[in-house]
Amino acid sequence: MRKRTHAREAALQILYQHEMNPAPAREIMDLYWDHNEPVPEDVKAFAEQLVRGTLEHAQELDQVIKKAAQNWDLGRMAVIDRNILRFAVYELLFLEDVPPKVTINEAVNIAKRFSQEESGKFVNGVLDHINHTEKPRYSASHEPEKKAE
Repeated sequence: MRKRTHAREAALQILYQHEMNPAPAREIMDLYWDHNEPVPEDVKAFAEQLVRGTLEHAQELDQVIKKAAQNWDLGRMAVIDRNILRFAVYELLFLEDVPPKVTINEAVNIAKRFSQEESGKFVNGVLDHINHTEKPRYSASHEPEKKAE
């Protein structure tokens, strides 16, 4: 399994645990790492970046998802799907080093693996809509430099 795929799956499991049994994120991450096979530091770092970023921007992410998932209430979505959408939208909007196509493809594959049969299509539709309608929120210090012409 590719490292970032592994990290995304770990992030999903941590976010799921956080939603089912709210506790400080650090505590949940530590428990997760203690009870699972050791992973390389870069996998752990990316998973934790996804978790922290998703939780930090939760309200904004949920608003973006609500707008894109027309006729869907977040509370009615499957918990797995909701959390996949949250971390994937965080990637789309806040991580400039991950191409949108990669983020969407990874989220769809994780939905197919961890959720219901139709979840991949649902996740794909919502993320594709967000990718085409929302502007990235990279900080000014992370914007790519413009090349001199």
